[in-house]
Amino acid sequence: MQDYREFLEEILITEADLQKRIAELAQEIDKDYIGEDLHLVCILRGGILFLADLMRHLKTPNTIDFMAVSSYGAGARQTTGQVRITMDLKEDINNRNVLLVEDIVDSGYTIASVVEFLNMRHPKSLKVCTLLDKPERREVEVAIHYRGFTIPNKFVFGYGLDIDEYYRNLRFIGAVNPNHYQPPD
Repeated sequence: MQDYREFLEEILITEADLQKRIAELAQEIDKDYIGEDLHLVCILRGGILFLADLMRHLKTPNTIDFMAVSSYGAGARQTTGQVRITMDLKEDINNRNVLLVEDIVDSGYTIASVVEFLNMRHPKSLKVCTLLDKPERREVEVAIHYRGFTIPNKFVFGYGLDIDEYYRNLRFIGAVNPNHYQPPD
C-alpha cells in the first residue's frame, strides 16, 4: 500500500474548512425543516463521515438509514452509467421528509437514479445534500439542495472518499497526482 503523500497533488479542503462548512450546512437544513422531522439517507460508503459530522450539528430531530449503490466497476475511476442498488433502505419513507446525504456528485447518474427510485416510495419531500459537487463532469441534470463545496474535475480522496477502498480515514480531501499514483495489482 502506497503512502498517500507519494501521490497527493494538493489538499483541496482542509479539516477545518470541512467542519466549518458542515456546521453551516446543518444550519441551512435546520432553517428549512423547522417543526419537522427529517430522515437522513446516507449513500454508503463514502458518505458515512459526512453523515456523522452533519448529524452532530443538526438540531432538527432526525433518523438515519443507509443505501449502497454502485455505478463504478472494480478499480474504475469513472462511472459506467449503470446504477445498481446493492443495499436498500430498512425504513419506510412514505410521507417522510428525506434528505439524501452523498459524498460527491460528479456525472449525476448515481444520485439521479437514487432520487427516481426513492420518489416511487412517495416521500413527503426528497432533497439532496452533497459534500462535494463536480459540475464539470455532469452528464445528467440533478437538483442539489445543499452543497458543501464545488470542486474542479480532479480525482479526490479522503474524508470518506476512497482509492480502491483505502484512505477514507483521512481528515482532509486531497487531489491525486495521476503521474505518481500506482493502482494496486
